[in-house]
Amino acid sequence: MSSMGTGAAPDDLKGLGALADPARRGLYEFVAGQREPVTRETAASGTGMSRTLAAYHLDKLAEAGLLDVSYARKDGRTGPGSGRPAKQYTRARQELAVSLPPRNYRLLAHILAGAAADAADGALSAALTTAAERAGSELGEQVHQLPEALTIAGYEPETTDDGDLFLRNCPFDRVVAEHTELVCSLNHAVIRGALIGTGEDPERAELAPCDGRCCVVIHPAGARARTPE
Repeated sequence: MSSMGTGAAPDDLKGLGALADPARRGLYEFVAGQREPVTRETAASGTGMSRTLAAYHLDKLAEAGLLDVSYARKDGRTGPGSGRPAKQYTRARQELAVSLPPRNYRLLAHILAGAAADAADGALSAALTTAAERAGSELGEQVHQLPEALTIAGYEPETTDDGDLFLRNCPFDRVVAEHTELVCSLNHAVIRGALIGTGEDPERAELAPCDGRCCVVIHPAGARARTPE
């Protein structure tokens, strides 16, 4: 579906319809919450259903475009005796959205980002960044807890073993490919604002782009973002 699409596209309806079944929705949420690809056995164990039933629902979710499928041998083994590759599932990057009556907020985002890029003096970009930090701060003040604020904003925060807070999702993913610098600046500003709103040090937020997640990492309390070299 085009990023400029509006209303309820057939593919979106099919994908969202696949989540109507509670068991299937539970499987999707389980897979979406994992850092690594999930096998049928892991999904079955994690959701309390049989492997056969889990495999059936996982494949239906993949057919609907909600999960991506890959194959890998157990423990990375290769060669004779390594067995057949196991089917693995990850959350698809495809974005699904249904709005009735039709709304086109994606188009609005592209218009604003394009206008900011075209503004010669950078004033619009600066204004958007200020507004993003204010919005993050207001959200933080409302919910008081940083992880909750980030979850509401769509970032899907996850704490690593060393205490860093990674953000598994970029809420502005549809725009980032065309306007990477602006979108990353807005993400950084929203998250700095959320830290301010929850009484935390905004310097904990570091702009650290990486494939597969949001471009911002939040370091533990007392640690500050590294100064770029």
